[in-house]
Amino acid sequence: MKKLLKGITICCSMFCFSGANASDFTADRVVVKNGHLDRATLYCRANMWRIEHNTSGPVDVTIVRKDKGVMWLLIARTKRFITLPLDAEIGATCQHDFASEQRRDLIGNETLQGRSTTVSKVTVREGREDVVYYEWRADDVHLPLRLARKDGTWLAEYNHLRLTRLSTKLFELPLHYRPLELHSPATNTIQH
Repeated sequence: MKKLLKGITICCSMFCFSGANASDFTADRVVVKNGHLDRATLYCRANMWRIEHNTSGPVDVTIVRKDKGVMWLLIARTKRFITLPLDAEIGATCQHDFASEQRRDLIGNETLQGRSTTVSKVTVREGREDVVYYEWRADDVHLPLRLARKDGTWLAEYNHLRLTRLSTKLFELPLHYRPLELHSPATNTIQH
């Protein structure tokens, strides 16, 4: 579960949206991490996002609500959900830049998915180390279409990007879902 949450955090915090445009968008996301492929559909607004996981796993949908400070993990087959406090290190997802960008160097321009992009080398602070990424940001919508770690261990690509108005209902808990209680052995308590 911790690996899943860390993956969600990394992927969400890397896909940033320009606050100046303030539009909602959807995209199909493909992430390759250490040779493992993960597919999902991403729905994003300024302070909330929804990830519909298209790869088998324990969680079918993740809804993040920065405005409420929570993350909901939905398990469709049991109609249950887990509520987690939002990790402050997720940063400003759906905003303009990486959460902890240290440096940005322009490399050039390239066409990706039929869109003109600006390619940059971006240095980001992760924990106590600086990590270098390459970013292909679409010039027309100011969204990254591809992000890749320089060391080759992680790649995220966003296909079929579409600016659209999204219903707030996408970012709410489904009506008939019930909370899943987790037992915390450290405190010997039940968490809701």
